[in-house]
Amino acid sequence: MLAVAVLAAGKGTRMKSALPKVLQPLAGATLVERVLASAKNLQPERRLLIVGHQAERVEQTLAHLSGLEFVLQSPQNGTGHAVQQLLPVMDGFAGELLVLNGDVPLLRAATIDALVEGHRNSGADVTLLTARLADPTGYGRVFADSSGQVSGIIEHRDCSEEQRQNNLTNAGIYCFNWAALAAVLPKLSTDNDQGELYLTDTVAMLPRAMHLEVDDPDEVNGINNRKQLAQCEGVLQQRLRDYWMDEGVTFVDPASCTLSEDCSFGRDVVIEPQTHLRGCCSIGDNSKLGPGSLIENASLGARVDVVQSVVRDARVGDDVSIGPFAHLRPAAEVGNGCRIGNFVEVKKSRLGAGSKVNHLSYIGDASLGENVNVGAGTITANYDGVNKHQTVIGDHSKTGANSVLVAPVTIGDHVTIGAGSTITKDVPSKALSIGRARQMTKDNWANRST
Repeated sequence: MLAVAVLAAGKGTRMKSALPKVLQPLAGATLVERVLASAKNLQPERRLLIVGHQAERVEQTLAHLSGLEFVLQSPQNGTGHAVQQLLPVMDGFAGELLVLNGDVPLLRAATIDALVEGHRNSGADVTLLTARLADPTGYGRVFADSSGQVSGIIEHRDCSEEQRQNNLTNAGIYCFNWAALAAVLPKLSTDNDQGELYLTDTVAMLPRAMHLEVDDPDEVNGINNRKQLAQCEGVLQQRLRDYWMDEGVTFVDPASCTLSEDCSFGRDVVIEPQTHLRGCCSIGDNSKLGPGSLIENASLGARVDVVQSVVRDARVGDDVSIGPFAHLRPAAEVGNGCRIGNFVEVKKSRLGAGSKVNHLSYIGDASLGENVNVGAGTITANYDGVNKHQTVIGDHSKTGANSVLVAPVTIGDHVTIGAGSTITKDVPSKALSIGRARQMTKDNWANRST
């Protein structure tokens, strides 16, 4: 049996944030969610989150995760004290305990799998994750033989000059035999500079300790401040871009683009500079995004062009052109072959195949049929000051420039709306509708007496 415990009680003072450190966002997910996800493949019997600072807020944020047990650490007195809180809730548990840190979000699932498997195969009481750092200053040094058996961990401040030449460091990630750990946890002492109980001290108390060295030290990067958060974001973004470039996506300027792990791309997609994808996005074959675009929680079909535009919580078909400077807002549905032009906003509306909204228009709470042509400056006036109302436009209809369709209103098929019209009543199919004041011209107006 396996239990996973995540240390998530700290305040994160150096973040200088009202948000608990473990809830800081990284590429669209919180730090602690990323840590929990790294152990998902192991399918542990128990998942425990040790909380402290703003515990209620952390619990509320993670309420959507089923089977997660919350264990309160109060006060917070070190990592050893945190794990001591598991003694009553894990009484009678037989198996391994994997201890992860809620502020170390870049661990790969394969690394965690290897740690647990290696621990089980070795028969050790504890197996710790280690990393060789180019600059190990400030980190505890791990001393081990060629077989991986650990003889000791010495904190940087306690190392001799010779010992400091060892760059093998403790990553603070452990897999324990729970029964062995439970026996020594009550023996931890606060006799140290910080006056805290350290989980690291249990390694020397256990008969057999092994270590597993990570191939990529970036995996064990911890986050204590905004600079380190940005560095981890950079590492994660590079991983994502590298993966998708290997899958056939072109990034014209990779460093200027960001994406989330919930994005998927078809073949021969081109992503121009300064383009960002957030949340769950699906991009079809041969689409081109950017430059300067934001795509969030959106589905785009094949051969879609998005130029300097925002597409958020929208669904777009194939062969669609969007932008520049267009905004597709939530619940916008754009059919195949449509054109959404410059300075056009579409919200909670459906556009049938082949329809075009080319310039300076607002389409809200509307349903457009196929091959509708919306003239420049057309507005669906959907709000009466209290409620939103629906505008319906039939197939093959067209509106003239600067038309206002005052909802609720239905426009039939093959209808023409005259330029400058304000339409307040339904229009039957195949009609011409003009709703504007008659033009009046007065000659010699400039010569009138004042």
